[in-house]
Amino acid sequence: MTISDFNNLTKEQAGEYLFACCSSQKFATLLMNHFPFDSEKKLVDAATNIWYNECNETDWRASFRHHPKIGDVKSLREKFAGKEQAGVAIATNETIEALAKANTDYESKFGFIFIVCATGKSADEMLSLLNNRLKNSVEEELNIAMGEQQKISIIRFKKLLPDANFQFLKVSQITTHVLDTSIGLPGKNITIRLMSKQNNNWQTIAQGITNNDGRIPDLLPQEKNLKPDTYKMVFETKPYYDKMNIKTFYPEVEIIFNTFDEEHYHVPLLLNPFGYSTYRGS
Repeated sequence: MTISDFNNLTKEQAGEYLFACCSSQKFATLLMNHFPFDSEKKLVDAATNIWYNECNETDWRASFRHHPKIGDVKSLREKFAGKEQAGVAIATNETIEALAKANTDYESKFGFIFIVCATGKSADEMLSLLNNRLKNSVEEELNIAMGEQQKISIIRFKKLLPDANFQFLKVSQITTHVLDTSIGLPGKNITIRLMSKQNNNWQTIAQGITNNDGRIPDLLPQEKNLKPDTYKMVFETKPYYDKMNIKTFYPEVEIIFNTFDEEHYHVPLLLNPFGYSTYRGS
């Protein structure tokens, strides 16, 4: 289906499809106010603006409730094998059981299920990220989950319109790459927090985990730009070195940086057990 094909649907059909992409009734209703869409970019831009600026906590939580509830061993084995959860199916029994427990703990603490854009993430990466997000406050986690839902919505737009042109979509405005200079290899499976200062306190606004290339290309949803400000990235380096039975002088690394506009900002980390450096990459 192309964007033109979608525009030829009835309003009822189009609204049902958009609700399936993000199951908040307010979101779908407001997005349908822009129907028909002049282009794929108009669709994504309108969805982004509505999700962040016109929806609220009630709407975000409503969308979370429509995700499949995955919190026990059986459902993890069955449902995490789907296309959006690729990689989890090959997990060991130990990892599956740990994921089940962490999911239960998460819902008990925050009042909604764990929302994450799981595309490309292995079961071990999911478990590390889930355990790390359990440390967040309810306010932090609500905002992170909201961002993850927006990533999922864009993926679903692309699946809904497989013949459409989404080449305008850029990578996350903030990206990173960790290189372990002591071994000359990417620093993989390192959990990273992106934080902003709110009321003079640092608050987590996004979280991710480095892939096998040591990168996080999707820390923020595509087409989501942060306001120019001071931000901080926190790299959880101790668990990374613990897995290799190596002592590190820096259990975590904090990099504080400024953004000045809506350009792409790449914040790499060159890391070893007893030192690190950074620079603005491209």
